[in-house]
Amino acid sequence: MTLALFDDRGTPLDRQRFTWRELAGKPISKLDDDAFTRVRVILMNGIESEQVRFLHAAARMNGEHRLPLAQVRRIEHHQQTMVNWLLGADHSPLETTIGYEQVAIEITAALAQQEPDPYLAQTYRFGLLEDFDHMYRYAALMDRVEGKDANNILQSYTDIAPGRPTVVEHRAPENDLRKPFDRRTAAPITKMNALTLVAAEHQTHDYYMHVGPLFADPVARQLYAEIASIEEQHVTQYESLLDPTQTLLEQWLLHEANEAYNYYSCVQSEPNSRIKAIWERMLDYELGHLRFVGELMKKHERRDPVEVIGERLPEPIPFESQREFVRATLAKEVDLRADGPDYVSLEEEPQSSIDYRNHMNSEGSPSETVSKGYTWRPGTELTRQAVNL
Repeated sequence: MTLALFDDRGTPLDRQRFTWRELAGKPISKLDDDAFTRVRVILMNGIESEQVRFLHAAARMNGEHRLPLAQVRRIEHHQQTMVNWLLGADHSPLETTIGYEQVAIEITAALAQQEPDPYLAQTYRFGLLEDFDHMYRYAALMDRVEGKDANNILQSYTDIAPGRPTVVEHRAPENDLRKPFDRRTAAPITKMNALTLVAAEHQTHDYYMHVGPLFADPVARQLYAEIASIEEQHVTQYESLLDPTQTLLEQWLLHEANEAYNYYSCVQSEPNSRIKAIWERMLDYELGHLRFVGELMKKHERRDPVEVIGERLPEPIPFESQREFVRATLAKEVDLRADGPDYVSLEEEPQSSIDYRNHMNSEGSPSETVSKGYTWRPGTELTRQAVNL
């Protein structure tokens, strides 16, 4: 089931208000709520974070729209606060990290399968296998530092196993740039998929940069530094898929439509009635923003917003385990490498990436160190040692 974007006017901006009690509401439960509720929370925090970031950048480069940008941005900030505060204090930073990687794996896999552009779908599969490996490395760190099983967070939806090894993911910058979609011919879902992954990866990068220095364990500190670097590469990769010739208002409209699309997807699959009510409220707010920006586009560019985003939202994102797709992709594409915007075999990887990687790893690889001898099994090293005794 899809949603007609312009049939519902949404909530007008002057009625989009919050109180502090609402913004810092009751968080989800780490163990009692379904893992995909946390996936939705983390994803939507990233979507809102991207919107706030974009609206600030737009204001710095445009004087004419600074007031409407500020009006919408204030609401988006409060939406992000309400969503982000749904993660509770019962999550350790490492447990939240496992949640972030589950988002990267399951959402990227879902978008790769619904993407109509073969090149973009390939790009998503390429990034997927790297995030899949990050999960394995962080699971090993959790086991060894906290004595916890990452599957308590994943709830058996997502495998814990090596992907494309993190140690070989480091590439020279020119090999992280991809071919952008054409704004004139790309399907609305293509535009939204790319923007969704830009948002998700940028949020992950920022989170790792914030929490990495808080660890005392030297291997943990190095691992967060290493994987944060790959997340920066992923942001570079996904944002290079966006057509740079899109106007400011075109990009703003697409951001609003993408927020509505993601919230609509959350509404369709959320089992927690309290959280579902939040998604429904946020969807109404985004439809109000969409209509507001659409009117700006009509006024200033004399364009119909339907030209950019279509009349209806695409089919919602499926929030469900993508295990079989991930396994099949891993079996076929783990050895792919990047040469400029193209994907090549292991033997064809350019020397520039090899030289860059060799220097970065010249004093050791944290991702290899943390997982040396590690194979995930139910429980932790402590429980296995107890059984052996």
